[in-house]
Amino acid sequence: MRAQLLLGDEAIAQAGIDAGMSGIYAYPGTPSTEITEYVISSGEAHDKGIVATWCANEKTAAEAALGMSYAGKRVMTCMKHVGLNVAADPFINSALTGANGGILFVVADDPSMHSSQNEQDSRFFGKFAMIPVLEPSNQQEAYDMVFTGFELSEKYQVPVMIRITTRLAHSRAGVVRQPSLPPNNLKLPENLKQFILLPALARKKYQALLEMQDAFCRESEESRYCSFSQADDHSLGVIACGLAYNYLMENFPDRNPPFPVLKICQYPAPAGLISHIYNTCDRLLVLEEGYPLLEELLKGMLDKGKPVHGRLDGSIPRAGELNPNIVGKALGLQEDPLTPVPPLVVPRPPSLCKGCPHIDSFLGLNEILEQHGKGRVFSDIGCYTLGALQPYDAINSCVDMGASVTMAKGAADAGLKPVIAVIGDSTFTHSGITGLLDAVNDQSNITVIILDNATTAMTGGQPSAAMNHLEDICKGVGVEESHIRVIKPLHKLHEENTRILREEIDYEGVSVVIARRECIQTLNKRMREKFKNKASKTA
Repeated sequence: MRAQLLLGDEAIAQAGIDAGMSGIYAYPGTPSTEITEYVISSGEAHDKGIVATWCANEKTAAEAALGMSYAGKRVMTCMKHVGLNVAADPFINSALTGANGGILFVVADDPSMHSSQNEQDSRFFGKFAMIPVLEPSNQQEAYDMVFTGFELSEKYQVPVMIRITTRLAHSRAGVVRQPSLPPNNLKLPENLKQFILLPALARKKYQALLEMQDAFCRESEESRYCSFSQADDHSLGVIACGLAYNYLMENFPDRNPPFPVLKICQYPAPAGLISHIYNTCDRLLVLEEGYPLLEELLKGMLDKGKPVHGRLDGSIPRAGELNPNIVGKALGLQEDPLTPVPPLVVPRPPSLCKGCPHIDSFLGLNEILEQHGKGRVFSDIGCYTLGALQPYDAINSCVDMGASVTMAKGAADAGLKPVIAVIGDSTFTHSGITGLLDAVNDQSNITVIILDNATTAMTGGQPSAAMNHLEDICKGVGVEESHIRVIKPLHKLHEENTRILREEIDYEGVSVVIARRECIQTLNKRMREKFKNKASKTA
């Protein structure tokens, strides 16, 4: 088949469509968002009846995927690395329940934190769960690994992780598709107790998982994604994992390094191949995107006198993503780690869009807090996090999804007064509801401002699970109806809005103010579509 030019994310999505996937569940998070977006917008996926949906959070997405696997169907659940933290409970336990239909956890890590609050390495989660992990070095492998992942998942009846990083997710390359496979038939597990993790059953399942580890290691040793390339110069051997293999090869236009290279793109790490390159070479350089997972393992396994270089000894920077220049410097091929590129335009720091409804909310909040002082606003992850920057300087925390409400509760319980939580509508339904319930149960003295712009704006405007539900949710968890207020953040309503905000901030107890106005970007898009449709009808 002719190659298609696809992002790494799109290659994974198309592979799912071609590999007989019946469903994909996710919560949007850069750099994983485009996987589910692609399936949702795919006419081919629609014609095949593939379920493609955004969920309230990554945990609910993972559990829905596990339910589809229970029914015998192939399914994918996608998230960014910090989303895996949210889904950790079902992810870790799914290694014990196992799979019926093939299930893939596709996790996109973000080294250098381009749009994330940390740069954790999801391979550690895969090792923790003791399941196979696939890590593509290019877009074609990303596509092929979906087929391999489903096959491994169904062969061993375990979930499989595919781990990618930002550069692979968001760069394009030619991808040759495989013949399309039909979806699995509906099929219940042969053992109807397979997914029950009562202790007596879980202990047996854990033992079975342990007994599969040798088989997983053999799969890695024999995998087409792991390979050893011999060369004459044995003074150095390079182990390159995933995308780092491409960075290595970019230093050699003929793709023929003078030293032995071990490419690793499947885990558990192939111990036999690693021992071979260790015994063959005088010293090793480990190239891996993310944490020094393999380097630490090697220094533990093979601490027999030969040096192992990488992130731990400073041969590779400890933080941030790799690139060909960093690899070249570690190989002694370049003096400087980066070649300076003169800026083509003046750098522009991120800022709220012109006309963003959050601007009016922050201006009103800042005016009220002039009488109380700074340091009382706990916030969350979304476009509104830019309220931390000038000229607003309006928020004082951003830790993880939903933490605004719970941190505000803790600060109020400590005696801070007043205390305000600022959270977006989509983030609120993702993981803010339970914190609000805690605050209601303890009657903590906090005001929660829900910035409702009717979308998941930060990741491109996906539907918000909160749409038309916010007031009912707040009332349902026990907030007094008289202290659930709705404002429309507009400059012309500034005086009225600040009055309502002030009343609720002064209230002793739990109050909620919903600042509701559509995101300016989705509004503009909607109006363009409306104009376009109107023009086509009159043409």
